[in-house]
Amino acid sequence: MSPSPESPAPERSGPRLLDAGETALVAEFGNEVDPTISDRVLALDAAVTARALPGVRESVPTYRSLMIHYDPLVIDRATLAAEVTALAQAAPAQARRGALWTIPCCYDPEFGEDIATIAATTGLTPDEVVRLHSGARYRLYMYGFAPGFCYLGGLPEAFATVSRRLKPRPPHPPNVVMMAGGLASIATVSMPTGWFLVGRTPERMFSLTRTPTVLLDVGDELMFGPIDRATFDALEARAAAGEVVARREPQP
Repeated sequence: MSPSPESPAPERSGPRLLDAGETALVAEFGNEVDPTISDRVLALDAAVTARALPGVRESVPTYRSLMIHYDPLVIDRATLAAEVTALAQAAPAQARRGALWTIPCCYDPEFGEDIATIAATTGLTPDEVVRLHSGARYRLYMYGFAPGFCYLGGLPEAFATVSRRLKPRPPHPPNVVMMAGGLASIATVSMPTGWFLVGRTPERMFSLTRTPTVLLDVGDELMFGPIDRATFDALEARAAAGEVVARREPQP
């Protein structure tokens, strides 16, 4: 995909604008998974939402860009592009401060079945894999791929050599915690994957019976709190009954 002729080149003062078909405009701020870029994306997302332009249907944040879906019969592309550019230039560089959560995670071998492989790949022991993974602080950059699928930055550098599988594994259980390619994730539904399984959370990050359906907002931060199998089973029963078992932490 290439930008339309009138789109500005990427620069500090504003995003690069690209067309995604005839009903979506993408405001791109960079090419990396970076909290500074994410802050600009989320600040623009908030500004677009607050502006409530007629014809704008939805805005969807990613690591580096904001996709804005619109009705071209209500607002034309040039008008929307001008509005987005102005909003981006006026928006603060710092997005709202996200919440901090502790997500319970069981690293039992039944759930963290790839921990031994990760240990062999990185030269760590299985215990060190768990300690490093659970000791990190992650940022929720975006949802995508499947309902409630969480893409998390902040994976420790020690896991940088853990790439995707050459061949996807068979479908995993729901609510698994995974890593691959320098990222962590929580997958909410059972499906095949090329990511490596580290553990499983009893929490429902996505639920159609809850409002909002996703538990965390993009821009929130989280930590994984290790739990044993007995605790997992107890929390799993509570989560299945609709209780939120993750813990929202106070921040100074």
